[in-house]
Amino acid sequence: MTKAAVFGNGSWGTAFAMVMADAGCEVSLWGRRPALAGTINETRTNPDYLPGVELPKGITATADAAEAAEGADFAVLVVPSQTLRENLAAWAPKLGPDTVLVSLMKGIELGTAKRMSEVITEVAGVPAERVAVLTGPNLAREIAARQPAAAVAACVDESVAQRLQAACMTPYFRPYTNTDVVGCELGGAVKNVIGLAVGIANGMGLGDNSKATLITRGLAETTRLGLAMGADPLTFSGLAGLGDLVATCSSPLSRNNTFGTNLGRGMTLQEAVAATRQTAEGVKSCESVLDLGRRHGVDMPITETVVSIVHDGKPPTVALKELMSRSAKPERR
Repeated sequence: MTKAAVFGNGSWGTAFAMVMADAGCEVSLWGRRPALAGTINETRTNPDYLPGVELPKGITATADAAEAAEGADFAVLVVPSQTLRENLAAWAPKLGPDTVLVSLMKGIELGTAKRMSEVITEVAGVPAERVAVLTGPNLAREIAARQPAAAVAACVDESVAQRLQAACMTPYFRPYTNTDVVGCELGGAVKNVIGLAVGIANGMGLGDNSKATLITRGLAETTRLGLAMGADPLTFSGLAGLGDLVATCSSPLSRNNTFGTNLGRGMTLQEAVAATRQTAEGVKSCESVLDLGRRHGVDMPITETVVSIVHDGKPPTVALKELMSRSAKPERR
């Protein structure tokens, strides 16, 4: 039987643990708090992150990282992007020599502008062939309700992507394989920033034309960056690109969309953080995405606008006026 260790028992980590258990895997679900692990094992629910959802019997919760990692074929990493480096440094020595490390994180590291798979290979000292990415339009609450959804299992080694695909294929969850790890990761990271922008527009009371414009030009922004980094442009028209972007920008279940909506309604950054409670990856990653774009000479006006609102305190009305008054240019630029 395939064994998976899921490091992170938040809403998405718990939901994906359910997927893997439903696919026939033996799953260890790790979290920092022993009390929550005990509650999960006793009640078969995660009341803090997925209240009311019954978890499959194939999941065992633990607060012991070594116990979770023992014999794992897959180590699934589901922690906030900016904490990955520190966490993985502690977990890596506990992993087996053949364990495949799977990133479910959608962010770019601050300071280094590295994608999550790059951080994993560096910290864990493993080749890229042992690192996979699972991404796509995967809102945790809907997955936990076993509503039909699809995803992308990406790895530079297609056989590894296929192994991950088999380990999480269920009647309601359909993963496709891809070898374009760069494109898949960029789609997931940048869509969080665009999700913030669309949320801000929503909070300002703007209509569907405005939001459709942000989604479309946000996809163009993502694709430009991807091309500069050697990604396959077709990736951005698929689940890891357009699919994830649409889900994030249109659903109230999206943390980034909700966070942006609160900002657009006039909340301060601190007030929006308190209201959202869970991590909205785009809040920190917008700075590192902009940094990544500048390193590759790519113009990213929507990302720059989000950074100015979220971190520089620029009023959304002022930022919108500046974005709309940019010089005219052809669409395909």
